[in-house]
Amino acid sequence: MRNEQEADRAIRLYSDTVRKICMLHLKSISDTEDIFQTVFLKYVLYSGTFESDEHEKAWIIRVTINACKDYLKSFFRSRTVPLDEAVELAGEMPEDHSEVLEAVLSLPKKYKDVVYLFYYEDYPAAEIGRILGKNVNTVYTLLARAKAMLREMLGGGDFE
Repeated sequence: MRNEQEADRAIRLYSDTVRKICMLHLKSISDTEDIFQTVFLKYVLYSGTFESDEHEKAWIIRVTINACKDYLKSFFRSRTVPLDEAVELAGEMPEDHSEVLEAVLSLPKKYKDVVYLFYYEDYPAAEIGRILGKNVNTVYTLLARAKAMLREMLGGGDFE
């Protein structure tokens, strides 16, 4: 179990990453906050050690993705109607960013994680493959297809 200082440090370092991943999956601010608490509770209760800061961050990302997937499969989630709060969040952003965010959020689920990790967290494809348990070539394929979909949705442009 981790102490309070370790938990505070992890929250300070990884809170933005956890929230962004949750919003990509859940599209709900309240659901994001629930998963945020779950992820950091799991972090505090985890008794293992991390080899490096990168290993710790990859663990946090993997736990976040898994918690989102578990939540989306949960009985509670299947019996409620989700609120589309992602549009509200997009409305608070500058015009050009909200359009890109809406396009990314509308991508099929299998593309969202690779797009987020590659473009927003600057992970290389090999590391994304390791985090998501996918072959590096699969990651490149998913990125290429996601870029093509985004280009079509946004009417051209380059996403490098």
